[in-house]
Amino acid sequence: MPSLPQLLILVAVVVLLFGTKKLRTLGSDLGTSIKGFKKAMDDDDGNDQKEHNNLQKVENIDSSDTNNTDTSNSKKE
Repeated sequence: MPSLPQLLILVAVVVLLFGTKKLRTLGSDLGTSIKGFKKAMDDDDGNDQKEHNNLQKVENIDSSDTNNTDTSNSKKE
């Protein structure tokens, strides 16, 4: 792990090479990208949860239909 003076020298060289304006733009672009990625992940999780809930509803409906036909068949016998 580099020490504090080495990190300061590295930061100074990066600022001299790229300039503060370009670094600021890069930082804001990176932040926007991260926010967009997090939003997409949250949206995807929400869609997965909705699909899971819908599957549970369909399974509940199917099982109740099966129970109804079983009871009606047993009454006939």
